[in-house]
Amino acid sequence: MEETFPFPKERETEILLTGATCGKNVEIGHGAVIGKNVIIGEGTKIGAYATINGWTTIGNNCIIHPHVSIASEPHKNKHGEKGSVIIGNNTQIREFVTINGSIGTDSKTQIGSHCLLSAYSHIDPNCIVGNYVVMSNAVNLAAHVEVEDRAVIGGLTIIHQFTKIGKNAMVGGASKVIQDVPPFTMVNGNPAKAFGINSIGMKRVGINENKRRTLKNAYKILYLSGLGYSRALEVMEEQLILCEELEYFMNFLRGNRREICRVAHKSKTSLKQVN
Repeated sequence: MEETFPFPKERETEILLTGATCGKNVEIGHGAVIGKNVIIGEGTKIGAYATINGWTTIGNNCIIHPHVSIASEPHKNKHGEKGSVIIGNNTQIREFVTINGSIGTDSKTQIGSHCLLSAYSHIDPNCIVGNYVVMSNAVNLAAHVEVEDRAVIGGLTIIHQFTKIGKNAMVGGASKVIQDVPPFTMVNGNPAKAFGINSIGMKRVGINENKRRTLKNAYKILYLSGLGYSRALEVMEEQLILCEELEYFMNFLRGNRREICRVAHKSKTSLKQVN
């Protein structure tokens, strides 16, 4: 039978392993509670008083700090549903982070590899977080949010349900994000608005100057030309040199679910000025 808090006094100093599967060199801190359906990869460290329940799989060489709660059952889950949490390799989850189990037997809440989830962050059911994502302190993701690879989210930010944050995007601290954030862009504010291209972030991941300039021009066409989505995409295809990053940017726009964050300020920039 799976053991949960509160556990009996006579076992207060005992590490609780209730049938969980652990790889080699796993370390589990004092008073941690590990559910019977949990799988922990090699070299992962679980801090004191962490609670890991549900059908959870944690990858190799992760660090789960003290008092983290993973796969607590969401309040809308039906009794007996096998909601799951999947965490990749080399991810670090800081103190007091909470990650809800998914809603629905065939669904999942997923965190990628090489991520940093800072203290007091919260991830609601069925969120998908990509690889190399950084979430600063007290970021809150509502249900069904998707955060793509290498996005950076500033502290005290809240993300509305079903919102998508594009890869290499940067969200400023204390923002309220209620619309999709296109890849490679920077947004900030309440509600969050677009402020430009994340040039420094792109440079750090090896996107060269020519591609960064192309994406900057794509941003201008999208936000500063006054064109609608369809026409803006046509102009991008007509005027800009196609590269992998630009194609990704355009595909994101074609498939966005909640509209995109509006521009912080408008300009009279003409299309001739973006070339």
